[in-house]
Amino acid sequence: MFEKISQHESVLFCNDPSTGLKAIIAIHDTTLGPALGGCRMRPYPSTDEAIEDALRLSKGMTYKCAGADVDFGGGKAVIIGDPLTDKSPELFRAFGQFVDSLNGRFYTGTDMGTTPEDFVHSQKETPCIVGIPEEFGGSGDSSVPTAQGVIYSLRATMQAMEGTDDLSGKSYSIQGLGKVGFKVAEKLLEDGAHLYVTDINGKALQQIIEKAEFLPGTLEVVEGEEIYGVNADVFIPCALGGIINDYTIDRLKVKAVVGSANNQLLEDRHGVYLGQKGILYAPDYIVNAGGLIQVADELYGPNKARVLNKTKAIYDSLLKIFQTSKEQNISTVEAANRFCEMKIEQRKTRNSFFSHSKRPKWQVKH
Repeated sequence: MFEKISQHESVLFCNDPSTGLKAIIAIHDTTLGPALGGCRMRPYPSTDEAIEDALRLSKGMTYKCAGADVDFGGGKAVIIGDPLTDKSPELFRAFGQFVDSLNGRFYTGTDMGTTPEDFVHSQKETPCIVGIPEEFGGSGDSSVPTAQGVIYSLRATMQAMEGTDDLSGKSYSIQGLGKVGFKVAEKLLEDGAHLYVTDINGKALQQIIEKAEFLPGTLEVVEGEEIYGVNADVFIPCALGGIINDYTIDRLKVKAVVGSANNQLLEDRHGVYLGQKGILYAPDYIVNAGGLIQVADELYGPNKARVLNKTKAIYDSLLKIFQTSKEQNISTVEAANRFCEMKIEQRKTRNSFFSHSKRPKWQVKH
């Protein structure tokens, strides 16, 4: 564990007995700017598992920020507790105080187990909060640019495979109809695609069925793991992580995997395995960067048009990654990692917009 911690710039343990707060903030790399990463809340079985999650996720955010071309580095926070029973306004205010103690080196907001409303309380203690509701001055629903980023990624993938980025007339299997997956499904139906969809939420399935009745595309509902065996052009995972593994890859009958779910590959070697099976993989942290782009942009003052315009860059980034993968005979995962590492290296001495020792001037607390 010490070896992993030593690869990070800072790891802060937060303990506030009066509110029951037990949290960990991990800052991996601030080469590109202050660390940015969400805060998740889970009843971790042990402190070691909470630390492991914070370290892994914060490192991933370094690459995600570089890939999205935002002036932030990688960080993550985890709160040890049950989000259904252990939340309180005071707990999130206490968490905000710990974030504030880092003097602008870490910005955070909602993640698994937390909501934008939780951080309205944290914002009372620190300006280093992003992703808050629009009524409190934030940028609102980040699923809109995330879904748009998936669509741009699908177009780039089609361009790489077939020489055209037209999505119509193709078939797509979508796992998960949450906020992002549902919007992606709607857009593909509008484009006249044929969809296979699955979700554990029966209400979401019924809603997309009703939508499909009035759109050019067609739709079939499949049960649970049957989604892996569907004969479609592209598999779009928008739910769980770790679903691309030895078992599922052997079942896939698609040409590509392009989705918004985090950590889709159980292990990096599964990206290599997909390539060996002739399946083009669009690295998830490139595909799903739209939400990150929005929360990073929020610090300039919310602007939806600016966010969606920047999200378009995902298309070109993916095409570069696919080209590098092909030219260097490496997996698209390795190509994406090199793409991000090159950006970090190039900007080691060029990111003067943020100071690591003080907050951006518009974020000074009064």
